[in-house]
Amino acid sequence: MVFGKTIKIFLIDGDPNGRMSCELSNWTGKAYKIPRIKVKDCSDRVDLQSTGVYLLFGRNDEGKEQVYIGEAESTLKRLNQHLNQKDFWNETIVFISKDENLNKAHIKYIENRLHDIAKEANRYIIENSTTPTQSSISESDRAEMEEFIDNIKMLVNTLGHKVFDEKRVVSPKSKQDIFYIKGNRGAEGQGEQTSEGFVVFKGSKAAGKAVASMTQSLVNLRQKLINDGVLVDKKEYFEFPEDHIFSSPSTAASIVLGRNANGLQEWKLKDGRSIKEIESDAKKEKKDIQTLL
Repeated sequence: MVFGKTIKIFLIDGDPNGRMSCELSNWTGKAYKIPRIKVKDCSDRVDLQSTGVYLLFGRNDEGKEQVYIGEAESTLKRLNQHLNQKDFWNETIVFISKDENLNKAHIKYIENRLHDIAKEANRYIIENSTTPTQSSISESDRAEMEEFIDNIKMLVNTLGHKVFDEKRVVSPKSKQDIFYIKGNRGAEGQGEQTSEGFVVFKGSKAAGKAVASMTQSLVNLRQKLINDGVLVDKKEYFEFPEDHIFSSPSTAASIVLGRNANGLQEWKLKDGRSIKEIESDAKKEKKDIQTLL
């Protein structure tokens, strides 16, 4: 169950790595997750020949996740065309309506909105060469399609892709948990811990130059981030134009400071407590509670 909605997943081939269909309670939509190598087997799914929207997922040679967002009046036919036209993808997630209530205007609207949401999230490389045109639909249809889009986002996330997820949502309460770091050569950053890793916030500054003793793997990562535009050269320092997720606080600290760093000790709250100290206090508090019980 997710956000009060029951998700039903059916393994079409009895294989968790094979084709699957997904439905939500009280929703007219339906999702299919299909490996590329199984697309030609989908002639047995009559509903895939109806109008729908789809996402093609893959990775480039550097391991960066990619997505193509499309729509079609005959979804399966379009997927078969993509087998010959696009080679980057290895699986697709398709969304159709069980009551066949999606028309061309609806799916064009959904396609455009999903493209904009993915672009704003900035997690995947978007393979669409142009921005899909948004169709004009009535206010009531727009409200219905926005609900459809919310369910798409939920299911895509559940099926393993965070293409529509914002990297962070800082509420007034969570601002108390923002960590700060400052060093030489213009380094000054802010960030927070998340379930995915450590997020360095947009506008943070990385050191203008790395020290000679910095571990080579970190030097290579820093250069890759510069090449990819994650770090923008401002002469005296490098700036993060967008939030960026690192695998750990230490990797994040090292890139910001331009040297080897223990992020558990160097990222600190405004009150001066480090991540290590906070974790230590939490363990002590848990132990005290267990003692009382």
